Amino acid sequence: MEAIIKQGAENLRRRWGLWDAVVCLVGAQILGLVVGLVLIAISAPIGVLIIVGSAAPWLLLAGWPLYATSRWGNGPRIDLDLRLSWSDVRWGVLAGLVGLFLAAIIAAITTLIVGDFTSLAAEAAEELVDSASFASLFVFALMLMVGAPIAEELAFRGLLFGALQRRGVGAAWTIIITAVVFAAFHFEPTRFFVLLAPGLVFGFVRWKTGSLGAAMVAHGVNNAPAAVFLLVGLPEVTP
Repeated sequence: MEAIIKQGAENLRRRWGLWDAVVCLVGAQILGLVVGLVLIAISAPIGVLIIVGSAAPWLLLAGWPLYATSRWGNGPRIDLDLRLSWSDVRWGVLAGLVGLFLAAIIAAITTLIVGDFTSLAAEAAEELVDSASFASLFVFALMLMVGAPIAEELAFRGLLFGALQRRGVGAAWTIIITAVVFAAFHFEPTRFFVLLAPGLVFGFVRWKTGSLGAAMVAHGVNNAPAAVFLLVGLPEVTP
């Protein structure tokens, strides 16, 4: 009974919702576009353009979930299940490997259908390999493996996932919707299903463990090969 009362009190303090997810995702796209245009207008070096332009949307992807849940809720630890245990790490690693395997299979099938294709991240990485310093490459690799998983999971499997659950959407549909939005958010039509598959896996491990940290680990493991290939000079070898 005490647990039910406590849960009810927490729900009453949660005044954030689906509109916050919309603000987070749409605002991130607009911010990224504006920052990119400004950097192009001032003829910023390619390393600055790629790194700053890629990281700019994270101010809202990561910042708005943390702000909204702190300002209008119980904080990210409670509202977004932002925690991590060793069990979550194990689940995250397993999920990341599964997501990577599925993405590789779908990428191979996509190649058979449409021919060779690449990702925006791989194109940016190739620009860095050709024009920037190793320090820029290293920073971009860390962004792929650490920064992107944290920022994107706060937005998708954190804020959006939680907002859908609060609306009474069932677990399966919540996992599917967040994965579809995640894949569409990248604006890479050819890679939509390549992104959808790991998105479904990230959502499943988020639901299974009840931990956003597990989804972050899964996302990081999924992105790790791309980061490694970038550092060894093979940015095009990514699903």
